[in-house]
Amino acid sequence: MSALAGERPRVVCLCGSVRFLTEFDAASLAETLAGRIVLSVGSHRERDEDALAHLTGAERDAALDRLGALHLRKIDLADEVLVINPGGYVGDSTRRETAYARQAGKPVRSLEPLTA
Repeated sequence: MSALAGERPRVVCLCGSVRFLTEFDAASLAETLAGRIVLSVGSHRERDEDALAHLTGAERDAALDRLGALHLRKIDLADEVLVINPGGYVGDSTRRETAYARQAGKPVRSLEPLTA
């Protein structure tokens, strides 16, 4: 059934290191073409640290904390999480996000298998 006919498409939140922006972009397109609504990082053009480089250290840290909290709210809105983890890489933030998603009962899938 199409979304226009009344059924809401699944919402997927992309999680992972912003070092993989190319992979985020590819996953976003693939998920969208598969008929899912995609929630993702703020920019696929540059890493958060680079986008915020004009801020002082304290301002940048505060902005990154706000972005991290905002990403958890995106997980709250999502039906599932897709971890962008080329080479199996999962950093601390992504581990926190996947734990948060699982605690909320959200299915978590990944590009490559997740290790404990």
